[in-house]
Amino acid sequence: MSGWMEFYRGKRVLVTGHTGFKGSWLVRILELLGAEVTGYALEPPTDPSLFGILDLAHTMDSVTGDIRDLGRLRETFARVKPEVVLHLAAQPIVRASYRDPVGTFGTNVMGTVHVLECVRETESVRSFVNVTTDKVYLNREWEYGYRENDRLDGFDPYSNSKSCSELVTASYRRSFFGEGGRKCAISTCRAGNVIGGGDFAPDRIIPDCIRAAAAGKPVEVRNPHSTRPYQHVLEPLFFYLRVAKEQAEDPAFAGSYNIGPDDRDCVATGVLADMFCRAWGGGETWVTGNPDGPHEANFLKLDCSHAKRVFGWAPKMHAGEAVEATVLWSKAWLRGEDMREVTDRQIRGWIEKSMEETSG
Repeated sequence: MSGWMEFYRGKRVLVTGHTGFKGSWLVRILELLGAEVTGYALEPPTDPSLFGILDLAHTMDSVTGDIRDLGRLRETFARVKPEVVLHLAAQPIVRASYRDPVGTFGTNVMGTVHVLECVRETESVRSFVNVTTDKVYLNREWEYGYRENDRLDGFDPYSNSKSCSELVTASYRRSFFGEGGRKCAISTCRAGNVIGGGDFAPDRIIPDCIRAAAAGKPVEVRNPHSTRPYQHVLEPLFFYLRVAKEQAEDPAFAGSYNIGPDDRDCVATGVLADMFCRAWGGGETWVTGNPDGPHEANFLKLDCSHAKRVFGWAPKMHAGEAVEATVLWSKAWLRGEDMREVTDRQIRGWIEKSMEETSG
């Protein structure tokens, strides 16, 4: 991990979507690694928000802006002159994409175009990572994990907009950053479902579990038999940082990567709810909620052998451990503890575990 500290210390890193759940965790990791962090995003999407709880507005260069506003985005790139860009800004909720498909496509597709255009125009950028999703693939409900060369064709507006974001990135890579083009390594990372402390989004299973448990109510699970690749939020975030670092040092590492748990941690939503109830420890139960709603995939799994082969990467947490870490964070927040300290402790714990496994 010392190599990571050396790489990111003093690096100018721009994170889009920094006010969101994943973005806030990522910013805090980068701060601990010594980076100079600028964020570009709308106001936090929830209240409360992890961004507000960690008081990140006062520890970083935080720019309030819409990635659909190319002019403001350009101004930010020109002022900051970032060396590394991590693109997380998105409309990330499947059900919300059915309610607002135009806004979803505008943010997730044209937003990506705008970020890549700014990268193209900014000579200082040497590494760009576009974070998409496991839902970019044409889902045939097969039991094997999807691989990076499988067909991109998401079903719902959210998933399809992320498939388009992948295609936009591939087009820019070939058109402007290929042989004879500007020197900037570009990758996309397709992450599975993330869980962790500080996620207050609606229509997500673990936040729904926490809200129900805190209110003393049974957890409602809409689709208990749907299977997803659940992982703790720190798993993909550290992978994004690994890709950004390695491709900056050697462009041969640029490409597309799945990042998700091993097969045994691809569990049904009902099983995840069982894990939560045990971890919360107050006799919580769950019930099957109203399943009515727009189409969502029933079975989804990623094949992450490419990331393992290229980087020697492996997940650090099993699903049960990820749930336990989320419960610990959430109970600490409900007790009014210092949440920056709690968050930093979990980040450092992940780093220590990673270093132990590497040295072992």
